Amino acid sequence: MDRLLKGLGPDEQKGSKPRCHWLTHGAPEKVAGRLSALAEPWGFVSAEDSWMPEGFCQAEEAQMDKAWTLLPPVLDRTGLRDWWLAVPGGTARTPTWDIASTCKIDGRKGFLLVEAKAHTRELKREDGVGAGPANAERIARCIREANSSLSVWTGHSWALSHEHRYQMANRFAWSWKLTQLGYPVVLVYLGFLGAEEMREGRDQFPFACHAYWERHVKQHSEPLFPAEIWDSRWWIHDQPFVPRVCSMTIRHDGPIEDE
Repeated sequence: MDRLLKGLGPDEQKGSKPRCHWLTHGAPEKVAGRLSALAEPWGFVSAEDSWMPEGFCQAEEAQMDKAWTLLPPVLDRTGLRDWWLAVPGGTARTPTWDIASTCKIDGRKGFLLVEAKAHTRELKREDGVGAGPANAERIARCIREANSSLSVWTGHSWALSHEHRYQMANRFAWSWKLTQLGYPVVLVYLGFLGAEEMREGRDQFPFACHAYWERHVKQHSEPLFPAEIWDSRWWIHDQPFVPRVCSMTIRHDGPIEDE
């Protein structure tokens, strides 16, 4: 197990990253069961589905415009890239997902998208978009577009922004865009509990329990949208969209007990 962990970079061997690799490590049936637990009761992941990363063997995280194993249609992938970036290439990139998997949602092919955190400071490190002027302007436009549409479809007031709480805003904007392309989405904010190796100073704490993690997420999202958006199924572009708050306990040095 130590050998698998050391396959990651020195700064990647603790916190949420190794836990995401352990979560997707092992026999397809085992991984599918773990991922299904994040999507239930709205979604289901089977052993025939595809996910990124694939444990420690294929450790690359998903960018949906490049993830051909998850999103085969070239037009959908290039459409996503050109929607988000005015000037692709170079250091410009679309958002990277901690875990992304194909799945079935209401019997339709869709996506389980996971943003994972292991300590309190992680949600604070996301203010402002880091991009060149042309791409920053395009991204701001995309987020405004998603914000207006989500307000209409849900009947609630939204305030997604590229200027604050940017990472959460782009997670919801990309989920919205996938529904526009015809894909249902379960978007999970996943808190890894008990990551004591991440305790540091006076303002960086691991999440002790689900209630603490859930409260932390909802306080963070409060300026962007109402709390009732979480853990409910919404119909966006006539596709199911389910934003969830989930938690689990996994050791950073693994393995998962079901192995």
